Amino acid sequence: MADISLHRPYPASKVERWDFETDVAVIGFGATGACAAIEAAAGGARVMLFERGSGSGGASALSGGEIYIGGGGGTDAQRAAGFEDSTEDLAAYLKAAGGPCADEAKCDLYARESLGHYAWLKEQGIPYRGNFLPGKHIEPTDDSTLIWSGSEAAWPFCEIAKPAPRGHVIAHMGWGGGRPLVDLLEARAKALGVEVTTDARAVALVQDDDRRVVGVIVRIDNVNRFVRAAKGVILCTGGFAFNEDMRRRYCPDTFKISSPIGDQDDGVGIELGVGAGGDAIHMEQFFTTCPWTMPEPQAHGVFVNQMGQRFINEDCYHGRVSRVAIDQMGDRVYLLLDIAHFDEPLPMAGMTIAGTGDSWEEVEAELEMAPGTLSATMAFYNAHAREGRDPLFHKRAPILTPLDQGPFVALELNFATSYFSFFTLGGLRTSTDGEVLDRAGAPVAGLFAAGRCTSGLPAWGHGYSSGLSLADCTFFGRQAGRKAAQG
Repeated sequence: MADISLHRPYPASKVERWDFETDVAVIGFGATGACAAIEAAAGGARVMLFERGSGSGGASALSGGEIYIGGGGGTDAQRAAGFEDSTEDLAAYLKAAGGPCADEAKCDLYARESLGHYAWLKEQGIPYRGNFLPGKHIEPTDDSTLIWSGSEAAWPFCEIAKPAPRGHVIAHMGWGGGRPLVDLLEARAKALGVEVTTDARAVALVQDDDRRVVGVIVRIDNVNRFVRAAKGVILCTGGFAFNEDMRRRYCPDTFKISSPIGDQDDGVGIELGVGAGGDAIHMEQFFTTCPWTMPEPQAHGVFVNQMGQRFINEDCYHGRVSRVAIDQMGDRVYLLLDIAHFDEPLPMAGMTIAGTGDSWEEVEAELEMAPGTLSATMAFYNAHAREGRDPLFHKRAPILTPLDQGPFVALELNFATSYFSFFTLGGLRTSTDGEVLDRAGAPVAGLFAAGRCTSGLPAWGHGYSSGLSLADCTFFGRQAGRKAAQG
C-alpha cells in the first residue's frame, strides 16, 4: 500500500476498496461546511460530511454569529435605521478592507449578491430581529441585529466608501450567537439528507492518473476509510492558528501574542490542498484583537507605543487598532485616558494600570519614557482635539475629544500577557466558485475549498471587520457546494 500523507495525494489506482461512495464529500462541519453541504444537496448531489470532532462547531460556533451584509440599497435593518447602502459602496469598502490582499472578483461578487445571501440565510431559519443598535460595540449583549462592526466611519475608509453599519447578528440574547447559527445550519443540512460522520479525521486526498481529486481518506476509530467522491471534495477545515510549525513558517508575528481562537484549526485543509497542487497565498496574514479596549468610553483614549508616539486613529475597528499595535517596536502599547473617560477593563482583558499622574508629564515619568515624548504627543493631540481636528490620524468626532481632565492613567496592553486573541487569514487560493487554484491560476480538478482554509474576503489583518469571516464562510461555502454538485 502506498504511503498515506497530508502532503501527497494517494493514487486512486492503489485503492483496494472504497468504504464509502458519494457525489460530494465535505470535510469540516462549521458554518462553511454546513453551507457547502446544504447547497450541494440542494443541487441534487449525494453529500457526505466528515467532521474530526464529535459534533458540528468549528471556529464559527465560537463566534458572535455576526455576518457582514449590505449593498443593494440596504437590508431591511439598514433601511429601517435610515441607512442607504449601495452595492458600489459595499464593494469599495470590501476592497479597502482587503488592502493589498484583496480579491476584487470576490469583493464584487459578494457585494452584488449580499442581499440575496441575507435572504438565503433567513430561508435556512436564521432569525434577525431587524433593529439597529447605535454606538460602538464588540457585539450586542441583547438580540439586536445591526451594529457598526468595522472601520466604515473611520479614516481612511470613510473617504473611500459612504459609511454604513453592516454587522448583522443573529437574534440571540447575550454574546456567542455563533453556536445557535451553526445549530440551525446543521439542522437544515440534515433535513436535506446530508449524511454526517463525526470523529472522522481527513488524512489524505485521493487523485486519479489525470490528477483529478476523486476522493479522500478519513481515519475513523483508528482505521483508514476510503471515500469516493464522484463530483468533488470540499475542504472546510479552518485556518492554522493551532499549528505552531505552520505559524513559524508562514506567520511568525503571531508568536508575539498568545490567545489563538478556533477549534482544532491545525491547517490540515491547507496542507491537503497544497499537496494536491493548490496555491496557498497571503499566509502571513492574521486577525488579532484586544477587544475590550474599544467600547465606549475607552475609544476616546489615545494609543501610544513605548516611545510615546501615537500610531492609529483610535475610532477605527478594535481589530485594526490591535493589528497595528502588534506592528510597533517593543512588547507592549499603552492606552491613555483621563478621569472623564476611564472605565475599568474586564479582568479577562489582562490590561493593567502602568502609570498614573496629575499631568501627562507625570505619567510619562512613571512609564520611564524620555522626557518630552508622551507629554508632547498629548499636548499636540489635545490642542487640536479642542479645535475638533486630528491632523495626524484624522480621528473624528464624537470619539475625538481632548483628554485634559486629570488625574490621568496609562493602561498597559502587553502582547504576551494581555488578551490578544487571533486567528489566521491566509490559505488556499480559490476562484469565486470555490475551486482550488494552482500556481498558474487553473482549477485543481475535483477540489474545492472555502472559509479560513482559503484566502477570502477577510484577507488583510489590518482591514478586518467583524462579520467578514462568517460572510466569507457562509457565502463562499455555498458557492463551493453549488459548483461541486455540478460535477
